[in-house]
Amino acid sequence: MSPLGKVQSLLTKPFMPAVFFLSGVTYDTLTLTRIDRLQDNLILLLYLAVLGALIVLTGRVGMQSLPDPDQLAASSPFMRRVLESRPYYPMASQFLLGSLFSAYTIFYSRSATFSGTAVFFALLIMLLVANEFLRDRLSNLRLLISLYAVVCFAFFTFFLPVITGYMNAAIFAIGALLSVVVVLRVAQLIYRNNPDRSREEGIGVTVPAAALIGILVGFYFLNWIPPVPLSLKFGGMYHEIKRSGDQFELSFEKRWYQIWKQSDTIYPSDHPIYCFTAVFAPVDLNTTIYHHWYYRPNSSRPFVHADKIPINISGGREGGYRAYSSKQGLDAGEWRVDVEAKDGRIIGRVSVDVAAREDQSATMDTLLY
Repeated sequence: MSPLGKVQSLLTKPFMPAVFFLSGVTYDTLTLTRIDRLQDNLILLLYLAVLGALIVLTGRVGMQSLPDPDQLAASSPFMRRVLESRPYYPMASQFLLGSLFSAYTIFYSRSATFSGTAVFFALLIMLLVANEFLRDRLSNLRLLISLYAVVCFAFFTFFLPVITGYMNAAIFAIGALLSVVVVLRVAQLIYRNNPDRSREEGIGVTVPAAALIGILVGFYFLNWIPPVPLSLKFGGMYHEIKRSGDQFELSFEKRWYQIWKQSDTIYPSDHPIYCFTAVFAPVDLNTTIYHHWYYRPNSSRPFVHADKIPINISGGREGGYRAYSSKQGLDAGEWRVDVEAKDGRIIGRVSVDVAAREDQSATMDTLLY
């Protein structure tokens, strides 16, 4: 068998789709470094534009019967290529959707927590996996436009804060509105002056997509969407924090065998405690975050509000904007600090157990950050 034949035979193996899927996700994980990187965002924007064009072509010519050879020969060179390439539209759409969902999964994972914000992240993972099985259904306009609404919404949710330097409900609403406008424009290009399509069909295709965006807007007000582009790079509880040049000296208790430990997990109740966090924000984004302290005496009780401390941060630093808050004389029990965006969405969480007595077997160690 020739080398080309061996390659073609390998590509037909049943495990190859899984290999390509895992390879693509791994590649995106290694190459998509910063959510405010211009090159990455321009590539995602290009993918959205090409996917929109493919959906328009699928709607206008992708589901029509093939013309006879004489009609094909009479067509312009561009139209001939468009008609001849129709069998590849679903594969191209699947590739673009997979690339977008993979990138969004990576970006949103950096801001998602094990709280309500995990809902939208879980939806992205579900769509990323489901996309691998949708090739035969990507000629369905209702499905295509609905998926396009999701990828547009997910993009504008983080792209507008990156380029404007603002992160609030108004910017989010503008992003949702832009998503609706783009989806309606794609539908208009499909159904305008198209004798093979009816107005009723156009409404039936666009209403589910608009309703889906409306549901995602509801996710925002339920704090179910991760607060992209903000992300918690590091966080911990400490006995003492000192500034040393461009670094912070973070002091915490550590036993000799706890080589992995980087912060306090059990803390004495009669000592001041410091919560240190590093929150990544894009260049030119200045906003307010909060260290929201919660307390409960034991696991059978719910957490209750103890304090909420505002912290102004500015973006651009790779390791995140570093800041800390402190409390005096904590009661014994479980304490946590939710690092919250201005709109209440949780960026990250730091927890500690406060005990009545200090662990005498531990020694003090220092971490530089």
